[in-house]
Amino acid sequence: MRTDDLSDEPKITINGVDLTPTQALTIRVALGHFDMSLSSIGLGADEHGRAMTANYHRLIDEINRVIFQRRPSERPLRKG
Repeated sequence: MRTDDLSDEPKITINGVDLTPTQALTIRVALGHFDMSLSSIGLGADEHGRAMTANYHRLIDEINRVIFQRRPSERPLRKG
């Protein structure tokens, strides 16, 4: 993605404040990094740590489905 074309970034609102596309990009990238970190190191080898890791992965997947869904009226995702 080119940094001068952020039209594909999700609209994110926090406490009634709409984030800018670059702020939304930052949130999306941070969430992806956290997900990768969970995959590589997790939150502990005990039952609680494994459960927390699994729950975070599930919630991140839910958020990603919302971020990357496209309404029929929107243009399709670009390839490449």
